[in-house]
Amino acid sequence: MTKLAHIRHFLSEKGSNIAILSDPVTVNYLTGFYCDPHERQMFLFVYQDAEPILFVPALEVARAQAQLDFPVFGYVDSENPWQKITSVLPSLDSPVVFAEFNNLNVTKFQGLQTVFSGRFDNLTPLIETMRVIKSQDEIEKMLIAGKWADVAVQIGFDNIKKGNTETDIIAQIEFELKKQGINQMSFDTMVLTGNNAANPHGIPGTNPIEDNALLLFDLGVVYDGYTSDMTRTVAVGQPTQFQKDIYQLCLEAQLTAQDFIKPGVTASQVDAAARQVIEKAGYGEYFNHRLGHGLGMDVHEFPSIMEGNDLVIQEGMCFSVEPGIYIPGKVGVRIEDCGYVTKSGFEVFTQTPKELQYFSLD
Repeated sequence: MTKLAHIRHFLSEKGSNIAILSDPVTVNYLTGFYCDPHERQMFLFVYQDAEPILFVPALEVARAQAQLDFPVFGYVDSENPWQKITSVLPSLDSPVVFAEFNNLNVTKFQGLQTVFSGRFDNLTPLIETMRVIKSQDEIEKMLIAGKWADVAVQIGFDNIKKGNTETDIIAQIEFELKKQGINQMSFDTMVLTGNNAANPHGIPGTNPIEDNALLLFDLGVVYDGYTSDMTRTVAVGQPTQFQKDIYQLCLEAQLTAQDFIKPGVTASQVDAAARQVIEKAGYGEYFNHRLGHGLGMDVHEFPSIMEGNDLVIQEGMCFSVEPGIYIPGKVGVRIEDCGYVTKSGFEVFTQTPKELQYFSLD
């Protein structure tokens, strides 16, 4: 069953005639066409018993028509998009209208309510369920994205030099990747030195790389529509024994969780496998986020690998394993790999070594 056929079957079961997809990544997942409409409106309308229709800004119509084999309509900026949608859709009648609630802001939702009179229901859980199990083709793309993340972090390592700042290293990473054909990062690259790494979502700046401290890299790339995400923390000079001990504790937690993963365990059990290692050592309060997140066409996808989530892990799921210990003013460590669940375990997308690596500013 194709992806669009899967949605049509869902509509039939639910007694609905229409589903509305508004997330650009979901539209890409279902059709192979990607467009960021920015502040404009874009919707994929999927009917139970008629061909789908894509509605995009006028400047995207020609490109969409070249890629798709179903109708594409557009609107220019001076037109009212809701009136235009009303005029081009073959049917506006459905007792229940399914839409991606996770992607609907108030403007979109109120606009769609002027077009459709049916009751709105949430399509997001279906899309999450469809996307959570990756095909072999998807996994192959993510393996390549992971290899490029390894390339990226090595570029970062090569630029650990006296006088370089966090943003200097970020600029060098992204410049070198662009020269090699990688045009998009999965998210804003993070390089955090010393105490700045003790903030889980620290903001890189013009801080010179500190000597005798830890240095954290968190980055990923987009390859053929699929993302990668990894974190490595390395030593510059000779950090304190306490900092090195915290690193080893974080590494033990990460490896313990990775070894625990297999089909049949739950997301909360995976989180607990890592968290218990850190809690037993007395640092549980400093691991203040979930263990992991799903990964695919988005860098943060369903599911969350966290306490309280009893989702059963299945073969083909892809997610991160990223314990962190953040003690303000003292140390910040995170070690992250993303991977995919196999029949018997977990294989990672990134291969950069995780034993603490040492670099010199000399």
